[in-house]
Formats: sequence, structure tokens, C-alpha cells
Amino acid sequence: MNEIQLIRAQLAMERQHAAAVANAVAGALAHAAKDALGSGSPLEEFRRACVEYLVCVLAWFEERDQRLSDLGRARLEADDPARGALEAALARPGRSREALEMLEAACAGTAGAGSTAAARQSWPQFAEYFNSVWSARRDALEALLAANPRVADWRAAGGIDADSIMEERQRYARVCARLPAGVALAASHSHAG
Repeated sequence: MNEIQLIRAQLAMERQHAAAVANAVAGALAHAAKDALGSGSPLEEFRRACVEYLVCVLAWFEERDQRLSDLGRARLEADDPARGALEAALARPGRSREALEMLEAACAGTAGAGSTAAARQSWPQFAEYFNSVWSARRDALEALLAANPRVADWRAAGGIDADSIMEERQRYARVCARLPAGVALAASHSHAG
């Protein structure tokens, strides 16, 4: 594997893991008992690990988009069709910041009395947004990047290093370690990855 393939593989893995996490927590909450989100419950511990994972990974993707935008402005002329295509893809709905706002709303829906009932509505909405709008935007950006043979551009935009790889793996391992009985992690089938 060359370096670009390694970077692309890590980005794809982060997307797959994030989809699996978003879908698993939405599914677990959809089938949870009325009082399943009590403090210290296995489901609550799982939900917290999922939120921590998703916040981290979505923030990374938002930062990557900013670096990609900066890179496009620095490397491509204003009238270059590639720059126009990049700007159009970056302007699409589905920014990671928007996904983070939906995640925050889902978390707010799981706080307080009746939280399990509220979670049954808010978490599936987040997962659907993540699997459709966010993922479609990522697919468009990845399609544009796929043609770029410059390792330096991939390094700059990806921002992936050994520390970030280890952090992602550790956060995902925490999610896996807190899986409640009957809950599985499986990536969304809607994303091309």
C-alpha cells in the first residue's frame, strides 16, 4: 500500500466506524426499556462512549474540510473548474458541524425524565442524517479527491498521523467494550465507503 492508500483506508475506516456507532446507538435506544438510560446503566455507558467517539470523529472531518478548502484556494486558480467543483462539494449540506448539531440535539433528547422515549425519536433522526446527507457529502468530496495523486495534499487534508490513528482505535475500542447485550456494530449499507 502506498501512503495515499493508507490515508484513504484510515478515512474509510473512520467513516465505517462512525456509521456503525451512529446506527448502533440509534438501534439500541429504539428497542430500550422505558428506564434503560438511567445513570450508570449499560445503555447509558454505551451511549456516552458513542457520543465521545462521534464528537471526536466528526470534529476531525470538519477540520479536514477546512484544510481541504484552504488547500483548494492555495493550489487552484479561481477560474479552475476543479476549484469550482471542490467549492460546490464543500458547500453541499451535510457538514460535520451540522451533524454535530444534530448529535447535540439527540443528546439533549436523552437527558432528563422520559429520556428513553425522546431518544427513540432524536437518535434515529441523527443516524438518518448521518447516513444520508452527511455521507452523500463525504462521497462527493472523496470522489473529487480520488483523482488527486499528490501525497502532500492527502497528508495536509487528511491530517492523519500515528497519534490520530491510535486515538480513533482507542475510542472505537471503548465503544466496543461497552456494547450492551443484543447490540451489534455494523456500518450503514447506504454509504459507498
